[in-house]
Amino acid sequence: MTAVWTCLTSSAALPLLKQGLLPLKAELRDDAAALVEEINRVDPGKFLGALNDETRRLLDQLAAGVQAYRRHPYRRQVDDPPAVWREGTTRLIDYGGPNGTNDGLPVLLVPSLINRAYILDLSHERSLARWLKGRGLRPLLVDWDRPGELERGFTLTDYIAGRLEGALDQALKLTGREPALLGYCMGGLLAVALADRRRRDIAGLALMATPWDFHAGARYRYEQFLPLTAPGFAATMQLLGELPVDALQMMFYALDPYLVIRKFRQFAALDPASPKARAFVALEDWLNDGVPLSGPVARDCMIGWYGENQPARGTWRIAGRPVTPQRIERPTLMLVPVRDRIVPPPSAAALLPAMPGAMAISPPLGHIGMVVAESAPLHAWRPLAEFLLALDSAPVPRSRRAGRSQGAPV
Repeated sequence: MTAVWTCLTSSAALPLLKQGLLPLKAELRDDAAALVEEINRVDPGKFLGALNDETRRLLDQLAAGVQAYRRHPYRRQVDDPPAVWREGTTRLIDYGGPNGTNDGLPVLLVPSLINRAYILDLSHERSLARWLKGRGLRPLLVDWDRPGELERGFTLTDYIAGRLEGALDQALKLTGREPALLGYCMGGLLAVALADRRRRDIAGLALMATPWDFHAGARYRYEQFLPLTAPGFAATMQLLGELPVDALQMMFYALDPYLVIRKFRQFAALDPASPKARAFVALEDWLNDGVPLSGPVARDCMIGWYGENQPARGTWRIAGRPVTPQRIERPTLMLVPVRDRIVPPPSAAALLPAMPGAMAISPPLGHIGMVVAESAPLHAWRPLAEFLLALDSAPVPRSRRAGRSQGAPV
């Protein structure tokens, strides 16, 4: 629809452009004036004909890309390792240690609640979890799945102080060692809160594209945007008990509406049998396989994080206690990708001053590219593995508290 309306309104916008009536940003006005001069040197009839031809070409390419994606034979056929713990819809998947053993530093992988956990095990060619296993570590992936009847009433406290602590307890019991935490995107926020609550039960903390200051680097002011959207979302959540996938997809789409158009036009030109086309379909299938958010979690995120900026202001609380990253004394690595459009780098970098012992690297990748791009092993995975293996070579003293093996929600 964005492509269609862009094309259909191009002709209508032309007279406004020529008369200087389009509301342009200041930095675009000189280019717009030069464009008008160029257009005025062209026969108007020929120009409109060329514009119509370009419109058809763009829409044909977009349609061809979408159809090629729908016809592509690729289907994800990756067998999950065994689940070693489960509670409600949440399970813990054990990838095992290197060479089929159970040795190696356990790493508790914490993905976002919004998207499927298998982004960290996307395919045989693009799997961060299996790659870490091959480097001598023991990944344990938290798979949230979609909310069930119980989880529709969950808050962030239920997920962090309940399910996530239960997964940590199982990792401690299963391996007999303090695991490192690895949080990705929203999962990084959950990992920070868990690390703060259980600082003595972890070996270290790694955060990938984790937002912290939700107003830093934002393209628009959330405190102005939320009042316009919150009533509709609130009505939806009251009716369904959750924020549906379509609403979440709309918010992600709004970050860059033309990204979908560009990527499908580019896909139309690919050889369907090429590894690049296969990788595109694998990622696109994951993007379209989202899960809803429970109503209370959606409110916590939209109002508490994006609206009130609670993490950066120090007012975010889990089970009544403020989340205080300054108390986390274990070694910490932050990966802040420089091309991230979902989590602006200033948002993620804002956590660094709050954790004096933390290190940060900035891989030349995007938000999703840092876990699935062809160059991700070189720029992101390798320094991540080096950090985790260094934890394994210098283990912290064991001072574990008695855990709750069942991880019951608080």
